[in-house]
Amino acid sequence: MEMKNQLKSYVVIALLSSGATLGAYQLFNLGTPASISDAPSAFTSNVSNINTPGNPGEFTYAAEKTTPAVVHIKTKMEQRSRQFSSPFDELFGDPFGGGGRRQGPQQQEASGSGVIISSDGYIVTNNHVVAEASEISVMLNDKREFKAKVISTDPSSDLAVIQIKATGLPFLNFGDSDNLKVGEWVLAVGNPFNLESTVTAGIISAKGRQNIIDRDGAANPLESFIQTDAAVNPGNSGGALVNLKGELIGINTAIYSRTGQFAGYSFAVPVSIVKKVSGDLIKYGNVQRGFLGVNISEVNAKLVEEKDLKSTTGIYVGGFSENSAAKDAGIKINDVITKVDGIETKSTSKLMEIVGSKRPGEPVRVTVNRDGQTKEFTVTLKNKDGNTSIIKGETGESYKSEFLGAKFGPITNADKEKFNVSAGVKVVEVLPDGRLEMYGLSKGSIITKINDKAVTNPKEAAELLEARKGRTKLEGVDVDGSRFIYVL
Repeated sequence: MEMKNQLKSYVVIALLSSGATLGAYQLFNLGTPASISDAPSAFTSNVSNINTPGNPGEFTYAAEKTTPAVVHIKTKMEQRSRQFSSPFDELFGDPFGGGGRRQGPQQQEASGSGVIISSDGYIVTNNHVVAEASEISVMLNDKREFKAKVISTDPSSDLAVIQIKATGLPFLNFGDSDNLKVGEWVLAVGNPFNLESTVTAGIISAKGRQNIIDRDGAANPLESFIQTDAAVNPGNSGGALVNLKGELIGINTAIYSRTGQFAGYSFAVPVSIVKKVSGDLIKYGNVQRGFLGVNISEVNAKLVEEKDLKSTTGIYVGGFSENSAAKDAGIKINDVITKVDGIETKSTSKLMEIVGSKRPGEPVRVTVNRDGQTKEFTVTLKNKDGNTSIIKGETGESYKSEFLGAKFGPITNADKEKFNVSAGVKVVEVLPDGRLEMYGLSKGSIITKINDKAVTNPKEAAELLEARKGRTKLEGVDVDGSRFIYVL
């Protein structure tokens, strides 16, 4: 446990997205959700018909195939400081521009990588590359540059999908991360330290790594990392991990480091998760997670002795959640799950990876060992609410408030999770010389209450502001996670 905590404490995530771009230059002195379209993409391509060498040691084929589909992502973020002359200024702000007024936003630049997954411009990257961005630009391998919009994000898997307006783009095909072998050659492709189209080689060091990074309280974190010794550094976040056929098998996300730079181990989200999450973000606007509804732990020698189990490996079922899908299917406490859909589940990370690739309402075949006998059950997965419904992300048009000098849009489930709010509206644009700009409130902030009334949609927020009388009180959460209360 101590070693695991040490490992977790040294893993660097935010720095993989290159931190401040300016710092990298100085160090090295270097000059709203849509359906998946009918355009060619990683979701529709048949990789089995692709004639690829893929022989051990043939790195050149994979490198040539991969680099055109890996992009350089540059972001701008708002960073602000606060100075208040009294506790009352901190609570209510200073509308008259005195010494207690918040200083205006300061821009910071960062960079990372992304992988094109469709010919019409869908790109998958890490959530932490784009989560705080006020502006995103994408540079292709052929040096063309585009502005990008965020389709949706998923903090639980640290994945995001963005899109640029372009067609006929090269893209990577999804490979098979389930059948990767430890010792297999892989390539990491990305833009470390702003060195574009960099390729490094390594092997699969381990699979199913868990408890690697801190999700900042994200609900139901989904972790089953591929561990490699391919060198990745700040700027590689969101880049491609590919096999020797040039197929995408993972998205590079984190490194083990005491310094913030590569120290021998890197971690990638397996493509089985990438494919599911990116498809859901594009189609639904959020991730449709299926749940077995079981309390689980890995079988070990102590558990075998305590529970008199007849299986020495697998996942022990210790209890059920309310409206459990597994319980409804006939699985019992003290069962040991040994396979899901025919794939062995010797670790909780593997079980989570398999189930995490399914949606509510989908059936899975669960094989258990019950008192030495093998039994198989068909479990229809449920969502976190205990039913099989598909829950779409919140969408809708933006509404403008002349009074505040801002436009509002709906918040997504990812916003609710990130900011720990149940409702509200997002500031999608701050207009020049408006009240919000004067107070330093940035694009991406969440307004939860107007005059002590909770707001649930942009239209309601705009109407409340239009009907205001006297001073107006705003409550919410800024992009840096701090709570605010302003009286305007």
